[in-house]
Amino acid sequence: MIRNKHRSTAAIYLTSDVVATLLAFVAAWYLRFRVGAVRETLETSFGALADSPDFDRYLILLPIVLVAWPIVFYFHGLYQMRRGRSRVDEMSTVVLAVVLATLLLSVFTAWYRPPGAPRPDGTFEPFTYSRSFLALFGGLDLLLVGAGRESIRAALKRLRLSGRNLRRILIIGAGALGQEITRKLVDHRDLGFQVIGLLDDDPAKGSQSYHGAPVLGRVDDVQQVLDQHEIDQVFIALPLEAHRKMMRVLEIVGRECIEVRLVPDILQYATLKATLEDLDGTPVINLSQVPLQGWKSLAKRLMDIAIAAAALLVLLPFFPLVAYLIKREDGGPIFYRQERMGLDGKPFMILKFRSMKVGAESSTGPVWAIEDDPRRTRVGRWLRKWSLDELPQLWNVLKGEMSIIGPRPERPAFVQEFKHQIPQYMLRHRVKSGITGWAQVHGWRGTTSI
Repeated sequence: MIRNKHRSTAAIYLTSDVVATLLAFVAAWYLRFRVGAVRETLETSFGALADSPDFDRYLILLPIVLVAWPIVFYFHGLYQMRRGRSRVDEMSTVVLAVVLATLLLSVFTAWYRPPGAPRPDGTFEPFTYSRSFLALFGGLDLLLVGAGRESIRAALKRLRLSGRNLRRILIIGAGALGQEITRKLVDHRDLGFQVIGLLDDDPAKGSQSYHGAPVLGRVDDVQQVLDQHEIDQVFIALPLEAHRKMMRVLEIVGRECIEVRLVPDILQYATLKATLEDLDGTPVINLSQVPLQGWKSLAKRLMDIAIAAAALLVLLPFFPLVAYLIKREDGGPIFYRQERMGLDGKPFMILKFRSMKVGAESSTGPVWAIEDDPRRTRVGRWLRKWSLDELPQLWNVLKGEMSIIGPRPERPAFVQEFKHQIPQYMLRHRVKSGITGWAQVHGWRGTTSI
């Protein structure tokens, strides 16, 4: 049943992609060789163009396109039906597939040269396919395939919201993890999931209902529930200590043509992105993965540089005024440098406008600033009220020690204390510290609950 539904949906997407590609091919030829405005634009950019060939010349390529495109799309996973797949994920895959298929077609047309116009000696000039046609075809194909898939997605959403094309879901485990999965499935009705019920061995949950889904019995009743309710998919959301129970459920469900999803309990403790790695054939879940890597890290760094540089240019004329006010009050230093712990636990010197009296911690050692701190200077009160003392940290951002957005860096002495008191406190050091973050936009600073 599930396989048939998958094949039907995949066939709809395949038909849409083929029709879109066919329309893009014809439209690209028409625009390139029959629309005068397009031809004039191309001639202005690239010089004189060859005479318009007959469509039959390009029709030779169409069977190759209609075979190659579905194959490339298939191997990019575009016909593996997965509910809940994001638009961004699907469209980025479509872009990659279309670009690759168009490049393969370009390679073929560069190699394949059918005979063209006759020469005076009776031989024929080799015919050359238009590169601008191939570019138009790739661009139009991307637009039309994307539009077709978006239309199918919208139609399926309406269908599922109306109560049709639903997957009947059974959740094994009614604990916190099972309840969370139930809530998410119920909240996203447009994905077409219908939670039939849950199974759990806790007697106190036997008569309970979670987000409209009842507890249908014990875990050992799984075979009976599968038979009675025509379940399409099973989510196993059992705690780690229920390993034997989980294996028994997998054995029973494995006898049926039912999809199985495992929700590992350990991932609920991982607040950062986990990755699946391979150790000589053994899958290993990495819970210490750095959230930003590769191009994402580069994009964030470029954004930090752009924002910090622009902010410094705008604010630089005001810095001398602030410096003058600080210096005028007590003659002490303008800037205050303090050791903080940043990415990967490496210390760095944070830069701030000085808002405290000189030697404010000489007798107390490292302590947190408090509201109406008596150690503040008169100018410092104003600077801290508006968080202007943090502005020199734009220089820390340009140096790569901090980011614009991220968890505020703490002093090493406090880190040593907090890491033993607050679960997973050190996770904050897997990303760069920031000038501002989630706590700061909620108005929290100083003596606030960590």
